[in-house]
Amino acid sequence: MQYAEGNDPASYITQGSLSTIFNTGISGNISGSVNPAHANPILQCVQIKPLPGQGGAPDRYRVVFSDIVNFVQSMLATQANHVVYNGKLKKGSIVRLKSFQASLLKGKRILIVLDLEVLEELGESEKIGDPKMLEVKEENDTKPQPTTISSNGFYGNNNQQQQQPQLQGRSLPSRETGAAAKSSGHSNVYPIEALSPYQNKWTIKARCTHKTDIKTWHNKNGEGKLFSVNLLDESGEIRATGFNDQCDLLYDLFSEGGVYYITSPCRIGMAKKQFSNLNNDYEMTFERDTLVEKAEAADDVPQIRFNFTNIGDLQTVEKDTTIDTIGILKEVGEVSQITSKSTSKPYDKRELTLVDNTNYSVRLTIWGNTATTFDTPPESVVAFKGVKVSDFGGRSLSLLSSGSMTVDPDIDDAHKLKGWYDAQGRSDTFSTHAAMGGAVGSAGGRKDDFKTIARVQDENLGMTETTDYFTTRATIIYVKSENVAYPACLETGCNKKVVEIEDGWRCEKCNKTHPKPEYRYIMTLSVSDHTGQMYLNCFDDVGRLIMGMSADQLMELRDNDEKASEEIFQAATCKPWVFRCRAKMDNYQDQQRVRYQVSSANAVNFATESARLTEVMRLYNIN
Repeated sequence: MQYAEGNDPASYITQGSLSTIFNTGISGNISGSVNPAHANPILQCVQIKPLPGQGGAPDRYRVVFSDIVNFVQSMLATQANHVVYNGKLKKGSIVRLKSFQASLLKGKRILIVLDLEVLEELGESEKIGDPKMLEVKEENDTKPQPTTISSNGFYGNNNQQQQQPQLQGRSLPSRETGAAAKSSGHSNVYPIEALSPYQNKWTIKARCTHKTDIKTWHNKNGEGKLFSVNLLDESGEIRATGFNDQCDLLYDLFSEGGVYYITSPCRIGMAKKQFSNLNNDYEMTFERDTLVEKAEAADDVPQIRFNFTNIGDLQTVEKDTTIDTIGILKEVGEVSQITSKSTSKPYDKRELTLVDNTNYSVRLTIWGNTATTFDTPPESVVAFKGVKVSDFGGRSLSLLSSGSMTVDPDIDDAHKLKGWYDAQGRSDTFSTHAAMGGAVGSAGGRKDDFKTIARVQDENLGMTETTDYFTTRATIIYVKSENVAYPACLETGCNKKVVEIEDGWRCEKCNKTHPKPEYRYIMTLSVSDHTGQMYLNCFDDVGRLIMGMSADQLMELRDNDEKASEEIFQAATCKPWVFRCRAKMDNYQDQQRVRYQVSSANAVNFATESARLTEVMRLYNIN
């Protein structure tokens, strides 16, 4: 349809479409009582507002759309943010919705927009008409059903064959529709982008693009196991994890490349970005009654979604960034083994060399079972999703445990790369990024960079099997007074916790009983700088510095004068320190987290700190 510039925009708006979308539900028939134009309604944007987000999370935008008769609150899916970034979507713009879903969020009706087109030729106008807030029919409120609509019309129609001819022959999104949905019993299918903690009843249809091995843990709180899968549909991706019983029940059911219906109950929580490379604010945790079923029809679900970075562009990518890349497999190294200094466990690794048509090569490391079972022949096209950029050797890559690898994918980038390699790349010479070694430490040394709290969290320090080290300057804002110290053995070098018995304090390790223990600090601090807040764990040496006394003295003071001990805790706050820390993955109550352990602390030397800040400003060419 052509939209003539200068014409009245109101004449193009699909009046009454919002009521149709929310009140007709999946029982509407676009060839009957429902206007086919409502499948791609033209609306006016009367308000657009950014939403506050989590650190590092994608931007989100709340939009109010009007069809002149009614208005409704809407949410842009992150994949549609480009219309805001490029300045096309503004207050007063006229838009055509191409893919969207009516949903229930926090008890309110909301339209989730997956794709839209801004009709720039119609310009921007003041609010047209006097639209009223949309009222939804009472019977639909008592039994809400999401209605997913795109350029194919109304999904979930009972009579698919009655659709208008102009709506046929278009590619379907990743949800079963019409008779297929009805026969499978899954007409109420949500897009992944629409999932949130505020929805209780939903089903998604998604492809498993990656499945981890089963991981186990053993610590003082018990033992357990878990696995995770990455799930993909047309609207986005999400990570799902199963613990213990759900791990046993579901692990063998999932296979990479398979398509599944997953039906609530299933917990939706904030995503732990240090364990996932997916662009989603949320993640799923399988529960006891979560239903997972293999889908018979799988062609309508995309295979995998990539956002490739060329090998030649790696020099512009910051260290520790997670990216996708694709290349020709030039060389395959032998399996070797390294031993973790922190856990003393051996890890298998294999180094691959990739090249692409930028005439650059890069070394990429794969780990564990992926390394030992790797049998892809050289000169294959290999696409990697979720690799971490390192500055070791200039620039190198490492496949994360949450990442995946696809050999000879049937995508345009792979076909172009294979054509280039067969035509000329096989005989080309390739450059490396080794010349970028200015920021690289010695191979055996450990990086201990000065970082802000936000940078520590954004760079996902501690998410890998190896321990990351950093230094930060932060102010103590709170010292946890509960469990601040523990009774320890008096034997030199033991420090194990002792248990009080009738005639003293018993150490099981030393097999000795002492008349009294020596208390040692195990402190938790909340610290903050100008970029954020984090929790640090401290042992006895650091605790003595911060509290200004030994744990023995503090515990004695607490027993004799509780008010005086509270003043000691208060006096320890609001003081800046320079903390040298290590970040390492930990498991606690079936949840993975990163633990930040302080190895040493020093009072701020303001002369040294001023010199450091001066050097930072010099890097930014600030005079």
